[in-house]
Amino acid sequence: MRGQRRIWGGRRAVRSLLFLAARHAEKNAAFEPFAQRLKDKGKPPKKIRIAVARKLLIVLNTMIDQGRPFYA
Repeated sequence: MRGQRRIWGGRRAVRSLLFLAARHAEKNAAFEPFAQRLKDKGKPPKKIRIAVARKLLIVLNTMIDQGRPFYA
């Protein structure tokens, strides 16, 4: 496959909210070093946001599973 990939699977509403949450999480102390590392490697902004969204989803799932609150 050539060209830019598209994200289309999964729950659209959840994916949209997660994308918006990742936009703000990039500036959070917990995710900022990760986003900055990707930016320094020359990744495009959308790819950085998707990576932060995935990391955020993993953190949220772990919080729910363990019943813990989020601490930055």
